[in-house]
Amino acid sequence: MQLVSVSSTNNYAMAQVHAGLAGHGACWFAHQQTEGKGQRGKAWLAEAGQNILMSIVLEPRHLFAYRQFELNSAIALAGYDLFSNYAGDHTKIKWPNDIYYKDRKAGGILIENVIQGNVWKYAVAGVGININQTDFSPELPNPISLKQICSKTFDPVALAQELCGFLEKRWHQTKENPTEILENYLAGLYKLGETATLKTGNLIFKAVIKGVNSKGELVVDKGQETAVSFSEIEWLIS
Repeated sequence: MQLVSVSSTNNYAMAQVHAGLAGHGACWFAHQQTEGKGQRGKAWLAEAGQNILMSIVLEPRHLFAYRQFELNSAIALAGYDLFSNYAGDHTKIKWPNDIYYKDRKAGGILIENVIQGNVWKYAVAGVGININQTDFSPELPNPISLKQICSKTFDPVALAQELCGFLEKRWHQTKENPTEILENYLAGLYKLGETATLKTGNLIFKAVIKGVNSKGELVVDKGQETAVSFSEIEWLIS
């Protein structure tokens, strides 16, 4: 369903879930978000009518709640599938779920969950991908859009429909071949085998990105291998 303007597609979708008006596969595309949401409580800033701003409702009952990173990987891979289909091999997934082109951010994902006891009832997966926007807020340090890469204008609605096809493919993969999900995720991982600058608390350090484990922790080598969670660490990209 298309929405002309909404505060946040994730907020809208979650409200529909709680009202009992949405089930698995329900999807909303917004031409404008007035209060878009990103990771770590940050705002997602996007020009009206130029980008993919959408949320999809999923019922991950075949997954245990502790396997949330598996779903995260599947959604990130769908965004990667779409973007790399046009932008090519420089497309990567920056852990945990940003879509990058070289060292610039092209998209992001925010997954919000409804878990009751041990039952993972719903996940609302919000996806934002820069398509035609070329003028970005100075608050965004390193954005890039598909138009800037390909030097052509795209139809965001048509690309959102294409993205839904990739989402469906990756969703089925979580059921039929879940071990392949992490393998595919690692194959597209940003900075894999390279040195990155990271920050934890007030400490800035360099480490080699070794991979991601099944818990969704980033594995780094800074003299010895260690695994860190998303809440513990921040990327610093110049």
